[in-house]
Amino acid sequence: MLYTTGVSVLGDHLRAARLRHRVSQRSLAIRAGTTQPAISRIESGLESPSYERFTQLLLCLGERPQLTVEPLELDVDPADLARGRSLSYEQRLAESASWNLVATTLEIEGAKARARERS
Repeated sequence: MLYTTGVSVLGDHLRAARLRHRVSQRSLAIRAGTTQPAISRIESGLESPSYERFTQLLLCLGERPQLTVEPLELDVDPADLARGRSLSYEQRLAESASWNLVATTLEIEGAKARARERS
């Protein structure tokens, strides 16, 4: 399910498409073989349609969804990623905890050094 702040993203897109085409909820419901309250529930975020149902509703309006995927732009060494993937869950958790300990130690020592500089 796709949600942002409690409102259905799919419902927002459906409502925008319906309004672009100046089609009422009732008219869309008739075209799609459903009911106006069903369209209302989707648009208001009370019901999240499957991707197939969402596509069907958009097709009734003469539109179709496009799903895109973009790579993340990370400054991560692929070898480090591969090494991380090779670790078990327990090993990853232990490594995360050790890095957390290192960060906490650095924070404490940095605070001590700043305090000494002020003295």
